[in-house]
Amino acid sequence: MIDGMDEHKARASAWFRSLRDQILAAFEDLEDAVAGTSPTDPAPGRFEVTETEREGGGGGGLMSVMRGGRVFEKVGVNVSTVHGRLAERAQRAMAARGVPGMEADPRFWASGISLVAHMQNPHVPAVHMNTRMFWTPHAWWFGGGSDLNPCLEYPEDTEHFHSTLRTACEAHSPDAYPRFKAWADEYFFVPHRGRARGVGGIFYDDLNTGDWEADFAFTQEIGRAFLPAFVPLVERRVATPWTEADRDAQLIHRGLYAEYNLVYDRGTKFGLETGHDANAVLMSLPPLAKWV
Repeated sequence: MIDGMDEHKARASAWFRSLRDQILAAFEDLEDAVAGTSPTDPAPGRFEVTETEREGGGGGGLMSVMRGGRVFEKVGVNVSTVHGRLAERAQRAMAARGVPGMEADPRFWASGISLVAHMQNPHVPAVHMNTRMFWTPHAWWFGGGSDLNPCLEYPEDTEHFHSTLRTACEAHSPDAYPRFKAWADEYFFVPHRGRARGVGGIFYDDLNTGDWEADFAFTQEIGRAFLPAFVPLVERRVATPWTEADRDAQLIHRGLYAEYNLVYDRGTKFGLETGHDANAVLMSLPPLAKWV
């Protein structure tokens, strides 16, 4: 059994909520910075916040979604802290990942932040970020990452995003970035399409070095790196003129994103299998998409 984790859980949960607050404020500032050009332009977007609950009790969270803004067509930033007993299927999945004692004691606790942004301008890349902590009576770990999903790639944007994540990783471990970049390249690959869903980023899971403080500090670093990695790209591209062909490319790329999240994404599967609010779990899906 792992003792003395209550304080660690509380600190992790509070950090994810704090990061969520920072991101919401930054995204609303981006909306305010884009001036309307006609009376018919939408007002600057604002987040609608909804409390979520795990089915049958056991915690919940906050779902914050902005729709139809000047910059963001749809963006969701969710935080949750849930607990309970894993169902048999989830127990088997955890046991297969090497978590001991699941059949004897299937209790779990999980907290995290998850973000997906779909943009109005096709020249501004979509983006995903999440970080999380998971606990069972016999194990704990951190996971997360961030990846960029442009439909119209600018190499300098890709380089900025990756270099910011590289700097965050190297502040804690010289080999973390190449390992976690390679993991992202593998994880965010869409097998049935034979291609990646975007230009990658980093991904890590099952992070437990035995030093909770160090692993938590790394996870915080990854969370703090998100806004510096992404916001400059929005500011650089948000006023770029776009065509209907650009919009068509954006909608087709969103179809790829939707396929990945519904078929392969671990977080989607885990959220639905553990009874979390389905609207919050599926927040990542784009408002509009297209298939050819």
